[in-house]
Amino acid sequence: MAYTVALAGKGGTGKTTLAGLLVKYMVKNKKTPILAVDADSNYNFNEVLGLEVPDTLGDAREDMKKGNVPSGMTKDVFMTMRMEEAVIETGDYDLIVMGQPEGQGCYCAANNLLTHALEQLSDNYPYIVMDNEAGMEHISRLTTKNVNVLLIVTDASRRGLQAGLRINELASELNIGVERTCLIFNQAKNGVPDKVAQMVEEAGIELLGAVNEDPSIYEYDFEGTPIIDLPEKNQSVTSAFALFEKIF
Repeated sequence: MAYTVALAGKGGTGKTTLAGLLVKYMVKNKKTPILAVDADSNYNFNEVLGLEVPDTLGDAREDMKKGNVPSGMTKDVFMTMRMEEAVIETGDYDLIVMGQPEGQGCYCAANNLLTHALEQLSDNYPYIVMDNEAGMEHISRLTTKNVNVLLIVTDASRRGLQAGLRINELASELNIGVERTCLIFNQAKNGVPDKVAQMVEEAGIELLGAVNEDPSIYEYDFEGTPIIDLPEKNQSVTSAFALFEKIF
């Protein structure tokens, strides 16, 4: 069974950036092949990894709904074929994208498709890195379940920390099969404040540490340069790598 790390947190905390740096770390340390999963309908994990997305699971679902299934092919066979086509292959890591939900506010079909795809694909990969949508919805809809590490990402804001603590609380209440919950304090000004460390400890979350704010992250993002291409000597990369070592 694949070793799965799922990232969660409030929007804007940099979890997708850290997901990309995690993939970079795992490739460097030969923890491959990796299935990178973008479970956010507003997907951008591909941009962090420098990949184009020609097809998503949502696209496949829409084609099936419109009846664009070849004659003589069952819907199950069609969806399996399209799922395989939706996997973007690179070598050390592949990417699959959930895509748009079914109608405004409805994620049921999209989540079911993603869950089914992961069940079929997980046997092909020893490692999975899942970048979830912002907030807590993926927890309540059980998109994130049976993971080895739930990696909660918060920033220096009070709302970011509160969202992270609530995600941990909800995951515990729903008993969704998380073996280990860790937290990274991202975009920090100067490490982890003592008050924050105390709050995290009281919540029963393992605090991995902090990744300080880095202007080069913003530069890469603004210019459309993949974050995974950051040099290994970059301060964000080195500090993130040191924290990832605690996961493995």
